[in-house]
Amino acid sequence: MKIAITSVTKDKESTIDERFGRCNYFTIYDTENKSFEHVENKGVTSAQGAGIAAGQQLVDCAVGALITGYVGPNAMRVLQSGKVDIYKCSGKSIKEEIELFLDNKLEIINNAVPAHSGMRNRNGRS
Repeated sequence: MKIAITSVTKDKESTIDERFGRCNYFTIYDTENKSFEHVENKGVTSAQGAGIAAGQQLVDCAVGALITGYVGPNAMRVLQSGKVDIYKCSGKSIKEEIELFLDNKLEIINNAVPAHSGMRNRNGRS
């Protein structure tokens, strides 16, 4: 299975980015061959519909699970229709988040946050 994690940089030691549609990168971990791939989030440059673009990108990459902070309603619909399970991050590094996921210690996200929550910068300002 492939697990996507929203990431600030292209490094498995990176801090997780709690934004989904506006994160810089996705780190994709393949549980079968234990490999990491870092891909630029196509949604980050979208004027609108960032969550939809990011969600479709992960569906196209055949991701089975996503670890992030929060997901908006449109992205949630895309991910759920693509059979991607969404998990709440714990604020750790990418590597630590994967370990928590594999140990079944992350909470599943079933509800979206209000649209445009990811438009804020990391300081919580619009």
